[in-house]
Amino acid sequence: MSGAPDMAITGPQARAARILVQWPRDHVARLAELESAALSAFETGGGDLDAQALLHLRKALEAGGAVFLAEDEGGGIGVRLKFTVREARAIDRMENEGGPPGSDDV
Repeated sequence: MSGAPDMAITGPQARAARILVQWPRDHVARLAELESAALSAFETGGGDLDAQALLHLRKALEAGGAVFLAEDEGGGIGVRLKFTVREARAIDRMENEGGPPGSDDV
């Protein structure tokens, strides 16, 4: 389960999520409708994003399988993958099989 929908994410959390989902910065920036330089600055603490940009960034990373964790009694803020390693491998296999999509005449 992901954290509260209005939970703000930090730059280091965003960077960790991007690395966990194994997406390059420019891909995440494009999905989140951000400039790559703005994302880089946010991830490294050299810049801030407004609430709308943070929401777009969070949704993009969550679409890739990241789950943001709020601070609780068990520990600090964090991020993890939505899927287990085994599930992620199965999804990756399914996404990379076959050829170009065609129309179904069912």
